[in-house]
Amino acid sequence: MKGKQYRVTGTAYPRLGRPPRKGRKIFAFIGSLLALALIGLGGVQLVDIFTGKGKHATAQACATPSSAVSGKALAAPAADAPPGATPAPAAPVDPAAIPQPQTVTVNVYNATAKAGLAGRTAEELKKRGFVIGTVGNAPTALDKKVPGTAQVIGGPAAVGAMTLLTSQIAGATSTPDARTDGSVDFVIGDSYNALLDETQAAAALALATKPSPSPTPGSC
Repeated sequence: MKGKQYRVTGTAYPRLGRPPRKGRKIFAFIGSLLALALIGLGGVQLVDIFTGKGKHATAQACATPSSAVSGKALAAPAADAPPGATPAPAAPVDPAAIPQPQTVTVNVYNATAKAGLAGRTAEELKKRGFVIGTVGNAPTALDKKVPGTAQVIGGPAAVGAMTLLTSQIAGATSTPDARTDGSVDFVIGDSYNALLDETQAAAALALATKPSPSPTPGSC
């Protein structure tokens, strides 16, 4: 009979699913490699954390700028600085080193062509408590050679006094010299108009003595 030609016999049946493709095996192989790479990278980072290598590298990076400038002058003396002048310190002055105006002797010199500036400025500084020393025209080395508002000059013993005096006028610069006493020279420059008012001067002094903020962990 014709029906017997299509009868299925036995216990084995043909598989109807699609045969596996080679592409799936390739993707699986690549995925395994990526997983191994990520595991290896994580292991290296964990080793650095527990051995402290990361912290050491950060410390070196933070120390690089300081070491790069060590042994070099922080600032060059001004071109019109007196003989023996040395670079001014860049670090903020300790507030405890700022003297009272009554203990600071100020010599006021006029380096401009405007008459009477030294006398008027000396009177203003005297009202603020400073002790006035010599008042007159600037020495030849500085006469007509101070383009800014003022130049404050003093020795190593007058660092605090120089900071106090420069806070009295906007834009004043300070130049150290080799004198051994605590006197300070206030040399009036071409851009000088007037002293700051006392409130502004107090704010400028507070800013000049404000310590630099401590770096947060993990930053330079």
